[in-house]
Amino acid sequence: MTIQIVTDSTADIPKDILQELNIHVVPLKVHFGEETYEDGIDLTPANFYDKLESYEFVPTTSQPTPLQFEEVYTSLYEKNKTEIISLHLSSKLSGTFQSAYMAEQTLGEEVPVTVVDTKRASYAIGIIVVEAAILAKSGATKDAIMQRINEMLETTSVYFLVDTLEYLQKNGRIGKASALVGSLLKIKPILSLNKEGEVYPYEKVRGQKKAIQKIIDRLKDEYEGKTLHVGISHAKASDDAAMIMEAVKSQFKVEREVITDIGPVIGTHVGPGTVSVSVTPM
Repeated sequence: MTIQIVTDSTADIPKDILQELNIHVVPLKVHFGEETYEDGIDLTPANFYDKLESYEFVPTTSQPTPLQFEEVYTSLYEKNKTEIISLHLSSKLSGTFQSAYMAEQTLGEEVPVTVVDTKRASYAIGIIVVEAAILAKSGATKDAIMQRINEMLETTSVYFLVDTLEYLQKNGRIGKASALVGSLLKIKPILSLNKEGEVYPYEKVRGQKKAIQKIIDRLKDEYEGKTLHVGISHAKASDDAAMIMEAVKSQFKVEREVITDIGPVIGTHVGPGTVSVSVTPM
């Protein structure tokens, strides 16, 4: 039997790919006051952004419990009798990895699980999960899959182009004064994740075209001449996502491309209009 691949809903992998590659997803939760929704199950990205724009306060998010992971791992093992690799949102951004790791430790040798902190978010997790799942489907061993995962943990990059500073300010990432000045100057911050999985401001650029060019220039420094898997995830910005994908394809050899929605959990923090570019060499 093939190795089983598990991730969480912040990987923002399209449902058709999840089904095709038999990837199992454990959802995070989004809370609008007293109302609680499971990310991607009873709250779609479209419904979420409609609610977000009309909601007076800041929604909150929460990770799955260790028990939820235990149940998923145990069920998969009972059905398949094979090892499980579980890849998750950066431990610097959420307690999701910690919950999964606690489940792994509790199950011990009963259920063979390896939990991985991807140190990434959105489709930058998904891009690693998808590559791992393709290997699993081909019958690769756990060691071969883990070797590829470890390679991708070193070589996968992600850049978030944020449309508005409002949600970063609401979530305490920047101060009100910075948000106000940034909005007046039409500054488009480009965010990235460092090697430890923490968000940092890569660049601040005035205007979207300059911001996109800045991302492409950075990708050239990292990946020129390489064959790539590129994922563009977006928050209610499908036209921008398609435009950026075409711009990337015009500059690089793209073997696998995915455009997907930024789901409710990541969307809570970055807001509508955000587009992210995730890249890994094949």
